[in-house]
Amino acid sequence: MQITQQRYYTPEEYLELEEAAEYKSEYIDGQIITMAGGTINHNRIGGNFYAVLNFAFRQQEYEVFNSDMRLWIHQKRIYTYPDVTVIAGEPEFFNNRTDIITNPQIIVEVLSKSTKNYDSEDKFQAYRTISTFQEYLLIDQTRIHIDQFSKTGKKQWTLREYDDEDEAIALVTVPFEISLQDLYNKVNFEPVESEGESGDVEGLG
Repeated sequence: MQITQQRYYTPEEYLELEEAAEYKSEYIDGQIITMAGGTINHNRIGGNFYAVLNFAFRQQEYEVFNSDMRLWIHQKRIYTYPDVTVIAGEPEFFNNRTDIITNPQIIVEVLSKSTKNYDSEDKFQAYRTISTFQEYLLIDQTRIHIDQFSKTGKKQWTLREYDDEDEAIALVTVPFEISLQDLYNKVNFEPVESEGESGDVEGLG
């Protein structure tokens, strides 16, 4: 976790800095945290999921965004960039800014060594404060393994795990299925991700 400076930033200051920055950063309740670039496996997995989802929903009332779209989590005062986001119906924009959404239904994160615990614990807890959020996928980039969380009731979530190459992931809250072969298409598990991404906080590495 790499914090730019030991000082408090307002959300407005963060957005102003982010517009001029060369690299993306995450905002967590006053702190700005730089995000390292993703590995090739990360980009392949995120790209595969986004491409298949986007094609599947071309005639449906769902919209898919990749990691360029910023998400605002009001209760936790967090700006972040999920790897893949699905919205039902029209996107709801924060303060009429078309680069910030607030109503995700499904969020997908591709894990790295440095972000695995954060994505599965603190970030998941933050996402759960969003009323529209109903499904969460955590995809391992070093092996075939996916954790799928789906909301079943107030403060109730179920977990399903996938780890066989011949399986397919069926999303619970939208009509969509993807095989693990397609999800991990062209992913090479050797070598294992490098230590160079240790500065990645958000799951983009």
